[in-house]
Amino acid sequence: MVTASRGISIGQLAKATGVNLETIRYYESIRLMPPPPRTRGGHRAYDRTHVQRLAFIRHARELGFGIEDVRALLRLAEPDRRSCAEVRDIASAHLAAVRAKLTLLVALERILDGTVERCSGEQVPICPILDMLGRPS
Repeated sequence: MVTASRGISIGQLAKATGVNLETIRYYESIRLMPPPPRTRGGHRAYDRTHVQRLAFIRHARELGFGIEDVRALLRLAEPDRRSCAEVRDIASAHLAAVRAKLTLLVALERILDGTVERCSGEQVPICPILDMLGRPS
């Protein structure tokens, strides 16, 4: 797919990785993705390393890692910089955040479930869902 001499276009990179064009440009603008060389016509010419890096970024983002964590993980993924201890620290902190969100989501589910159950769905002047939303936190 990617040739050493010609590279691939941004559209081909997007298709190969499942990342949209605007996101690729954004990652380049924040230097998460290195800028590719340009063709004589000024078009980006990506190579296999760009495909691999972008796939790594996409997967990390799908798992919910923030941009700065992805940046750190990319740095730690370099052969001469590998540190499982540092990667574990980043992943552990992320896992703790995911668990905290899960706890909040379970509480939210209980509140919504109870409120929806109390709603008759009929035309009445009192609506438990609206009342719940209107209460101060």
